[in-house]
Amino acid sequence: MSANDLPIQELERYLKSHIEGFADLLSIDKFSGGQSNPSYKLNTATGAYVLRAQPPGELLKSAHQVDREYRVMQALANTSVPVPKMFHLADGDNPLGRLFCVMEYLDGRVLWDPSLEDLNAGQRTAIYAELSRVLAAIHSVDVDSAGLSDYGRPGNYFERQVGVWSRNYRASVDEPDPGVERLIAWLEQHMPADDGQVSLVHGDYRLDNVMFHAAEAQAIGVLDWELSTLGHPMADLAYQCMQWRLPADGGMRGLGGVDRSALGIPTESEYLSLYCQHRGIEQPDNWSFYIAFSFFRLAGILQGVYKRYLDGNASNPETAVKYGKTVPVLVALALEEIDA
Repeated sequence: MSANDLPIQELERYLKSHIEGFADLLSIDKFSGGQSNPSYKLNTATGAYVLRAQPPGELLKSAHQVDREYRVMQALANTSVPVPKMFHLADGDNPLGRLFCVMEYLDGRVLWDPSLEDLNAGQRTAIYAELSRVLAAIHSVDVDSAGLSDYGRPGNYFERQVGVWSRNYRASVDEPDPGVERLIAWLEQHMPADDGQVSLVHGDYRLDNVMFHAAEAQAIGVLDWELSTLGHPMADLAYQCMQWRLPADGGMRGLGGVDRSALGIPTESEYLSLYCQHRGIEQPDNWSFYIAFSFFRLAGILQGVYKRYLDGNASNPETAVKYGKTVPVLVALALEEIDA
């Protein structure tokens, strides 16, 4: 749905009655990024807001939970994790007819290219150091004090996640791919024992889901919390580290084949060390499992995006098609890791 399809007058009346100080709604712009929950910039007479909504159409039960995004960002307001201020959560009885939330508009930088070509080596090093610091801060949140002790089921995180994404993947294809089925079987057979680690996990932590200060290597907001839950911190860490292995070409925005040392970007091993230093922990065992799981999970997510395109409900159809073509690449990288 484009910004032109939103009922601007009805939405203005609704938001004026639910958000203190909300002024006249002058225009709405749709953000080009994002596939799962479309986001819009609301331009008002006194400033800007961001509206994040469920997509139209039939939805998978465990997907597009805007209410969870709202809850977790609201809970993190007084922690060391930078998040935008939350203003309102709307249930289905609203002008859009679907769940949405309204939050603060952050005026900063979204860095889409992981090689950070527009920056110098020192700036690149600082950006990645900040990424590792913020991820460690997320995993260090006291979930009880933040009111998030019931935000997910503790224990057996990977077992549950493999089950969820296996079901979601199979529900998004007419015929399961044999490589994906082999990967699922390997993950089930190599499931690490539950080590008791439970933390808040973002679920989609990567460079372009963090808003940076306009001029400094400072994170001002972690965005897109739709997949967040209580889980195992290594899932977040491995998910981000996929970027070091993804190809730099083909529109995948990876660091594979990039001369990271020359650019001032840490290697995967160096990034792991940075993160562990922030948290005061040893480097993880079972890294192959965590990496393979992360590729599988992302493949399941993107297959779902492609399925919404096939059903006519994609937020950004052109990008959804590209995501569909990416799924075999992710599966191949996962199989390469487990066969090594």
